[in-house]
Amino acid sequence: MLSGRRDALRRLLVDDACGLLVTSLPNIRYLSGFSGSNAALFVSQDDPADDIICTDGRYLTQVKDECPGLPVHPARSCATALVDLLSARGIGRIAVEDNLTIAIEQQLGKSVLLTPTSGLTEQLRAVKDAGEIELLARAGQITAAAMAQLFTEIRVGMSEITVARRLEQLFGELGADDRAFETIVATGSGSASPHHHPTSRELAAGDLLVIDAGAKVLGYHADMTRTVVVGAEPVAWQVHIHGLVLAAQSAGVATCAPGVTLNSIDHAARSIIEAAGFGAEFGHGLGHGVGLEIHEAPMINARSTGSIWANTPVTIEPGIYLPAQGGVRIEDTLVVEVASIRVLTELPRELAVVG
Repeated sequence: MLSGRRDALRRLLVDDACGLLVTSLPNIRYLSGFSGSNAALFVSQDDPADDIICTDGRYLTQVKDECPGLPVHPARSCATALVDLLSARGIGRIAVEDNLTIAIEQQLGKSVLLTPTSGLTEQLRAVKDAGEIELLARAGQITAAAMAQLFTEIRVGMSEITVARRLEQLFGELGADDRAFETIVATGSGSASPHHHPTSRELAAGDLLVIDAGAKVLGYHADMTRTVVVGAEPVAWQVHIHGLVLAAQSAGVATCAPGVTLNSIDHAARSIIEAAGFGAEFGHGLGHGVGLEIHEAPMINARSTGSIWANTPVTIEPGIYLPAQGGVRIEDTLVVEVASIRVLTELPRELAVVG
C-alpha cells in the first residue's frame, strides 16, 4: 500500500528532477509509514528501488519495523545526508518540498540543483483510502464517546483546565493514542474567542461552554465542537444564536457531495448566519480537511477554489462569537462518500444543559 502511494507520487513529479526529497514528517509518514520525529525520504522519479529513507540512531529499530523493505541511511542531519548520498551517486537535480528553511535549502543547493515543488503529496493525502477512513472513524467515535461522558461529569465550579484534562484522560481510557490538538474549553465570555486557551476560570451557572477537541489514533486526527449551557436553562439570545449555528452547520453538511465547489459549501452555511445579521461575528472559514494533520487540504472558505472529492474527510464548523458576551460553534468531522455523507463524530447537537 505504501509503495503504491510512492508510485502515485512518482506520476506527479516533474520530468527534469531525479526524484523528490520529502522533509515534511506527515508526508513521510504517509509515504513510508515512519512515525519518528527526525527523517527525510527520497522518492525516485524512475526506479522504486532507489527510494531511501534517512533517520538517526534513535529510530533505527523503529524505521525497520515501520518501513520494511525500504533502504535506510542513518544520519542525524537527514536532509543534508540524503542529498550528499544522492550527489555521490551522480544525481544532479532533485525536487524539494516548499517547507524547507532558506538555510537548509542553501546548504542543499551546494551539492545538487533543486527544483521547488508545492503540495504534491498533500494533493494525494486529501483523498483517503479505506484504512485511513477507518482510523479517522475510530478517532471520531472515541472523541464523541469521551465528550458524551464528560457532559455527565461537568459541574458548576469546575475550571476550564480541569474539564480539558478530564476530556483528554477519557480519550486515553477509550483507546486513543493522544489528543489531536490542544483542547479548547471556553466558558462565559471566553466562548466568544474561537481559539481560547483553557484557564483556571470556573464554570458558572448560565455560562455558554464551548468544547473543541479531538482524539488521535495511529496518527489520524478527529475534530469536534459542541456548545452547551452550564447549570441553568438557556436564555433567549443563547437559544437564538445556537439555532442559527445549528442551521448553518446542517446546511453546510447537506451541501457536501463529490464535485461540489468548496466555496459553495461555505456559502450554504455562511448565508444563513449573514441573513440573520451576524456575518461579521463569523470570522473564520467553514472547515478543513483532516488526516495525519489536524488542518490539511482542502480548506473550505469563501475564497476556496476547486471542488470536494469522494472519500475526502472534512470538518464543517460554523460559529457566532459575540465579544464580552459569549459564542457558539458546532463542528463535526465527516467523510464525503460517493453517494452519502458519513459523520464520524456523531453526538447530539442541540443546546443541552450540563452540570
